[in-house]
Amino acid sequence: MTSSRSGILAAGNFIVDYVKIVDHYPQQDMLASILSESQANGGGPYNVLKDLAAMQAGFPLAACGLVGEDANGRWIRSDCAAHGIDTTQLHSSSERSTSYTDAMTVQSTGRRTFFHQRGANALFDVLHCDPFRSSARILHLGYLMLLDRMDSFDATGRTYASHLLEKAREAGLITSVDMVSTENPQFREIALSALPFTDHLIINEIEASRVLSRPLAAMDFPALLAAAQEILAFGVSTSVTIHVEHGAVSCQSDSTSHIQPSLNLPAGYSQGATGAGDAFAAGLLYGIHEGLSLPERLKLAVCTAAASLSHPTPSGGMKTVTECLALAETFEFRG
Repeated sequence: MTSSRSGILAAGNFIVDYVKIVDHYPQQDMLASILSESQANGGGPYNVLKDLAAMQAGFPLAACGLVGEDANGRWIRSDCAAHGIDTTQLHSSSERSTSYTDAMTVQSTGRRTFFHQRGANALFDVLHCDPFRSSARILHLGYLMLLDRMDSFDATGRTYASHLLEKAREAGLITSVDMVSTENPQFREIALSALPFTDHLIINEIEASRVLSRPLAAMDFPALLAAAQEILAFGVSTSVTIHVEHGAVSCQSDSTSHIQPSLNLPAGYSQGATGAGDAFAAGLLYGIHEGLSLPERLKLAVCTAAASLSHPTPSGGMKTVTECLALAETFEFRG
């Protein structure tokens, strides 16, 4: 059914990131110095689309979300237009301002901390996305746990996100889901509602641990793979991928699986990890869209994540697919 379809419709969080490079992360009541700051795209769907545009994906890219009727909302629309991203389903709200995040990145480590204003994203609803008006092959929805309306439950006990995913499938799209690392007390319930309508799940080890209600060690790849297989059994139809700093694991419903170490990047290479997970997702989604094998798309995903690390903003370091893969020739994979 999806053979005549092309492109990715990315739905959910559209955020303006204010990326601030700081000299250190202070304890409460203490001061740190801001060394530089910049404005950039933020939010899973927005980051993925910007990454795919920089990768010169070669297929249509479309945005679906809710922004405010303000300067930030206009900035997002202008930025999408400049990168060839269709904004037909990017709606505006007069009720809330455009969502934004202060992303604090420590210069010496690249580690980041986020202070988020939920804004119009909190009102994003099923009615804002019409998969039947889209010719895309994939609907990528993110982030669960950061879309207040979509994460809420209806009278039948299902989340509104699950209804959107079901609607996308009915329209003939492949569904992909990403989450955000948060302490949401209903994390597991929100996830379990969406998983039976998800074809591809892309999460990190923190989110996987929330789904399974147990801790996961980021360095234990066999345990991560077992966790991915357990989550797959919750109803995900095709694949579950868990990415960590040192690589990724993925398993599929056809019983194939793969472990992919990340690139062993030199000290000082990383300028900030903001958006690295979304860059990984962009590489993986490109591979899914183009029919790459599981090892091929995981290799590309760790390379796109590495490219993202070269710049403090989410997508400023992204390169073409060929240039991203070339990073694997420059740097070895972790042992």
